[in-house]
Amino acid sequence: MGDEPKKPRPKRGVPSGLWLRCTDCGETVFRKTVAEHMSVCPVCGYHMYLSAADRIRYLLDEGTFEEWDGNLMPADPLEFFDKKAYAERVVGEQKRTGLRDAALTGTGMIRARRVAVGVTDSAFIMGSMGSVVGERLTRLIERATEQNLPLVIVSASGGGARMHEGILSLMQMAKVSAALARYDQAGGLFISVLTNPTMGGVAASFASLGDLVFAEPKALIGFAGPRTIKATIRLELPEGFQTSEFLLEHGYIDRIVKRSDMKSEIARTIDYCGK
Repeated sequence: MGDEPKKPRPKRGVPSGLWLRCTDCGETVFRKTVAEHMSVCPVCGYHMYLSAADRIRYLLDEGTFEEWDGNLMPADPLEFFDKKAYAERVVGEQKRTGLRDAALTGTGMIRARRVAVGVTDSAFIMGSMGSVVGERLTRLIERATEQNLPLVIVSASGGGARMHEGILSLMQMAKVSAALARYDQAGGLFISVLTNPTMGGVAASFASLGDLVFAEPKALIGFAGPRTIKATIRLELPEGFQTSEFLLEHGYIDRIVKRSDMKSEIARTIDYCGK
């Protein structure tokens, strides 16, 4: 009997998910290294997407976060339907992201200083501001007012108002802004942190109302996107239009702060303002 032909060995490729490509510099980087740098590209320093839970973890002292109003769930008053029913879309987003909606709110310590903190997450329907996001942020601000706490809101919204909830979504801009006005009258300190992206109704309301407005490097910040503006006014836009660097130069934000420095910078600001 002749020898049976040997079966070719399966190729041992690189396991999927070990590497990712930086959307800014185009370099392929080791995913674990990126995670160790707070989701910042180790080659060019570009600040990549970071979930709300991870932002809380990096911003607050370990084990100090206490969530507020986590039981609030979005409703579907309009019975909205596009490619799928809104109610079905919400359930899918909740399973995919582990969030109940596009915001996390609560209290915790930043370098042993107690703060009220809110974070929006662009992964949940583009971080759009529906009724739950508006209600959670409003309650957060009201508690900060009652308890005389510094307020930090980290914005990451690429969707603005949530069209699935119609006028109820648009109302949240005024509601959150009114709560901030009462907080300001009570002498509160509001630090707004803008990340990539901060757009639409979020940028047009609470995100721009901070006593101090910080932004991460190269964050896209504005109301409508650059392509929409260019198509509307039919003019060439300035280089870097709607980036943190451009807006710092034109006085819209106060400071650009790297993600690794954000915690210390906020703690220093709270101390400087005597809060």
